[in-house]
Amino acid sequence: MFKRTGAKLRRDEKTQQKRPDPVLKSPREIQIMREAGRIVARVHAALREAIRPGVSTLDLDRLAVDVMSRYNATSCFLGYRGFPANICASINNELVHGIPNRDRVLKEGDIISIDVGVRYRGFIGDSAWTYAVGAISAETQRLMQVTEASLYEGIAQSKAGNRVIDISRAVQRYVESHGMSVVREYTGHGVGRQMHEAPQVLNYVSDDSDGRMLLRPGLVVAIEPMVQAGTWQTRTLKDNWTVVSKDGSMAAHFEHTVAITNSGPEILTLP
Repeated sequence: MFKRTGAKLRRDEKTQQKRPDPVLKSPREIQIMREAGRIVARVHAALREAIRPGVSTLDLDRLAVDVMSRYNATSCFLGYRGFPANICASINNELVHGIPNRDRVLKEGDIISIDVGVRYRGFIGDSAWTYAVGAISAETQRLMQVTEASLYEGIAQSKAGNRVIDISRAVQRYVESHGMSVVREYTGHGVGRQMHEAPQVLNYVSDDSDGRMLLRPGLVVAIEPMVQAGTWQTRTLKDNWTVVSKDGSMAAHFEHTVAITNSGPEILTLP
């Protein structure tokens, strides 16, 4: 979903490129991705424990690197298209690609979306989660709950024989039935040896050709609803990275890496 960076690309940048065929993974490769996913989950667990008022986003970035290094993994975000940090840390109306900074200090009532991507033994694990900082408003809590639930609606459709558009439709229907908006400019994606592989996985129904792609065993995708309480539109700040809601409304982001198997979807980024 990165605009010029690493975890996620803007949809318009993706569609300008010739879309490659999806890369199906062998059982051995999926096992490595499963290990990468567990490392991502461990990073998130450490970050969850550390999030509190007074902590800076740079503190969180350093903690993430420390956990990755314990398991011989590295950030796949750092340096990707010039991105200057190891995680994305986006606060309140920031949707994605927030750059960790010692001056960005968390406050009571904030929410923070943290995107973690690791490279382990040549494969990628990718997951994002939105966390509350202390007590938050009921409206913001509802935004988080709806976004997280929409992720699992999409995962439930990630079955062999379905199509990518079934994931997109499930996410969009759930979010919009609760009066919120799915972002159009940024998407989920296939993942494996590269952070962005085919197909792109939209969070809304479109005539996009990838939507017609059949889900087959061995395909691994990063499903990631990005939801805003107000409009679906976004803008990018002057740092050329941080994406915010255009109307200033709160934003949330949840993501798992999911393998398509004959026995149903397997979430690879669970603890």
